Parts: sequence; C-alpha cells; structure tokens
Amino acid sequence: MTKAPAEPAGAGRDPAVRRRRGRLISPLTRRVLAINVLALAIPVGGLLYLDEYKAGLVEAEFVALRTHGEIVAGALAEGAVTTDLSGKSEFLIERTRQMVRRLVEPTRVRARLFHPGGMLMADSRMLIGSGGVVKVEDLPPPSPPDGVTEPIVDIYDTVAGWFRSGENLERYREFSDQRAQQYAEVQRALLGEPAKALLRAEDGTLVLGVALPVQRYKKVIGALYLTADSQEIDAAIRAVRFDVLKIFAIALAVTVLLSLYLAGTITRPIRRLAGAADLVRRGHGRQHRIPDFSGRRDELGELASALREMTDALWARMDAIERFAADVAHEIKNPLSSLRSAVETAARVKDAEQQRRLMSIIQDDVARLDRLITDISDASRLDAELSREETVPVQIDRLLSTLVDIHNETGGSESPRLILDLAPGADLRVRGFEERLGQVFRNLIVNAISFSPPGGIIRIAAIRKDKDVVVQVEDTGPGIPANRYEEIFDRFYSERPSGEKFGTHSGLGLSISRQIVNAHGGSIQAENRAEGGARFIVRLPAG
Repeated sequence: MTKAPAEPAGAGRDPAVRRRRGRLISPLTRRVLAINVLALAIPVGGLLYLDEYKAGLVEAEFVALRTHGEIVAGALAEGAVTTDLSGKSEFLIERTRQMVRRLVEPTRVRARLFHPGGMLMADSRMLIGSGGVVKVEDLPPPSPPDGVTEPIVDIYDTVAGWFRSGENLERYREFSDQRAQQYAEVQRALLGEPAKALLRAEDGTLVLGVALPVQRYKKVIGALYLTADSQEIDAAIRAVRFDVLKIFAIALAVTVLLSLYLAGTITRPIRRLAGAADLVRRGHGRQHRIPDFSGRRDELGELASALREMTDALWARMDAIERFAADVAHEIKNPLSSLRSAVETAARVKDAEQQRRLMSIIQDDVARLDRLITDISDASRLDAELSREETVPVQIDRLLSTLVDIHNETGGSESPRLILDLAPGADLRVRGFEERLGQVFRNLIVNAISFSPPGGIIRIAAIRKDKDVVVQVEDTGPGIPANRYEEIFDRFYSERPSGEKFGTHSGLGLSISRQIVNAHGGSIQAENRAEGGARFIVRLPAG
C-alpha cells in the first residue's frame, strides 16, 4: 500500500491553508454565480411585473360586462315589462326573475335588478319556490389532485396576496337585505348613467361591477347590476407568470451549471497554483514544481508560466546568493588568515625591521579587506538600487568625453593616452542610470590603463549600430589569456599584470560592470585584437 506524501511542516496549522481546504464553494464561484443569476433575475423580474397586462384584462372584462349588460337590459325592457292603459310600465316579477337567471346562466356573471325605489327585484343566484328563497352558486369543476402544482399555486397566491395588500380598492360587501342605496354605481344607473367599479372581495379577489339603467321609452324603470370575480383574470396572469417561471427555472439551471463549469475552470487551476506555491514556500528542496497550464492559451496559462518563471528566477537568485556568499567568505578568509598570521608573528618577533615589515603586511591586508568589503557592499546593493531608481536619457558621447578629458588632464606623463573616436552626427543616447554607466566605463578604462605600457594608447570608440549604441575600449597590453574571455567576468577573478602589487584589485570590477550592463538590457564581451591587446565591447539599447 502506498502512503500519501507527507505534508510540509506547519502546512496543516496554517489558517489560510485550512480555510482553502474547508470551502465547498469558493468565494470566486459564489461571485460568478451571484452575478450570472442576478443578470438573469432582473429581466425575469421585469417580465413578472404584469400590471399593464392585468389592467388590460380588467378593462376588457368591463367592456364584456357592459355589452352583456346592455343585451340583458334590452331583453328585460322588451320581454319582462308590461304597460297599463295609463302608460305606466311595471316588471312582471316572475318572468323577470326567470329571464335574469336564464340570460346569465352560461356565464360566471351575477345579475341583479333593482327597482327605482331601491328594492331588489331579481337575483340570478336566488331561486324562489315553494320552499322559499334558495341561494345558488356555481362551484368550480372538480380537478384531480396534483401533489406538485397545488403547493406551488398556494405559494404563488400567498406571495401575490402580499402585493395585493398595498392596492387601495374599496371593499365589496354582501348584505342580507340588498338595496340600491348600498351600491353607488347602482344609484348612478337609476339616474340614467351607466357606472362601473373595481372592488376587493373579502377573500382578496377582485370584483368587477357594471350598473346599467333599464329603460322603456327612454324612461328608467330599473337598474341592472352585473358583477363578476377576477378568477379568469388571475388565472390568465398566473398562467403567464408560470410560463415565465418555467423558462426562468430552465435558464437558471443552465446558468448555474455553466457558472459552476466556468468558475471551476478558473478556481481549480488557481487552487492548484496556490497549493503548489504553498509547497514551494514551505517545502524543503526543489522537488515541488508549479503546475504547467501553458496549454490553456489564456490568462491562467500566462499566470502559471509567469509563476514557473518567477520560481525558477527565485531559485536562480538564491543559488547566486549562495555562491556569492561562498565566494565572499573565501575571498575574505585569505586576507584574514594572512592578517592573523602577521599579528601572531609580530607579537613574538623582537627585531624592529621584521616588526616594520609585518606591520606593512598588516596594513596591506587591512586595505585589501577594506576594498573587498567596499566592492562587495557595492555589488550587493546594485540590484536594489537599479530596481528603485528611474531611468533617464543618457548621452554616451558626452559621458565618454568627460571621462576621457578628466584622465588626460590629470594623468602623468607616463600614463597611457586616451583617444576618443565618436561617429559624427550619430545619436548615442540610451535610457539608463548615468552614474552606473559611468562606473562601467571607468572600470573598463582603469582595467585598460593597468594593462597598457607607459605612454601607450587606449582607444575608445562609440557608434550607432541599428538599434544599439556600441562602445569599444581597446588597449595595447598583453591581451587576455586564451579561453578566459568569459571567466574574467566572474566574481573575484583576477588576472593582473606581473608587476602589479598583489591585492590592489578585488576582482569584482568586471563582474559589477556586466551586472550593470545586463540590467540595462545590453551585453558586454571581451576579445583580443589582432594587432595585440584586448578589446571590450559594450552594447546598449538606444533610447
């Protein structure tokens, strides 16, 4: 049985790691879901707002009620009214009740006829027989029980009731002894003016009422009051909303699935990258690698590639720091050993001349240590300084002219002569750090001076080549040993003239020069001249 790889020390105790592992749904996934669902819910909410549609249905119902009422009123005026010899018109009560009931029986409309004096003469929901008055009310047709639809309808009705509570409608009331004075629209109809009203019943449904005058020979002989509930209107609106909600449910399911898929394609790689970064940070050694998502060809692939390159650069920097520390310890150890030996010997030697020579050695070792520490400090600060400072345009021709003039003016008679050769009219401007570039050329000039014979010639040339500014420093010295063209740029490498005093140079000058040139995006290389001597070539991007 294989064992799971051991977890890096402290990883299980890290709160950030525990939080990432304990999440069922990542915050990014929740945000993607919220944004996509909200974007879908807003238009659906607008579609569910059907007040204009409802108002149109109510108005159409009023028109139908009035048309139906005009037909019933006309039929009653012609078929249920008798006129005596004096011209007085009266309703035939029994026939009126039968006609009122028959004319509205196929519909859900309730019809009531009121006498001009206010008395109720006929009601389509009242039957009068030998047993007295019987109230008749149509029941909805039986429907098979539906365990899924009924709860949904109940929830819908409850939510719809919350919105209805804000509507300011007059309450519809039923009275045991109904009279025309109880209904304002009926009173208006008795005055010869049709009227309508939208009321709210006790159960929350709407009641549409239309009152029309019943006239015979232009004389109002009664008022017909038709009322209908809003069941059909509510059912139509409910059907539309249910259709919208069905589509919304399907769209929501698709949106959620696509959002989870989209978020998963983002969060899973990010989690793997974060976990790998934790392992790299906490683990020992370099066995942990950043996952490679370069095949994705998107931003996450670019992020993974950048993290891999950053990790490799960090390891390379750590290796460089380790090598630098080892080199520094090695270089400092030599003068320290010499210094300790000289100090120990000086304590035992009694001869004044030997003590003087030992003190001279001690002073040289101290000076060498001072140079080493100064150059090491400069090299260690170089990267930080270059990363903080802002680049500026630097005129290479002006910088070289200044360095050459200073040397030629201050150098002795036996000092090598510097000759500057500049291409006429060439744009030798680069973007960089003037002080650091001056340090590069000073190092190269000092290096050329130390290898040139007394009174020799050092040529410095600067030209513009394509998109680069190229500077060459040539001396007439012994040249560079074969196969040492790259080694001379290594830290603490020293290949000095035979007559030069030991320890005069730290061996960091050319290494620092290459570090500065590389930070400017350029290159530096060395070669031997065919005529004898060495040539250093510096290439810098023109700016």
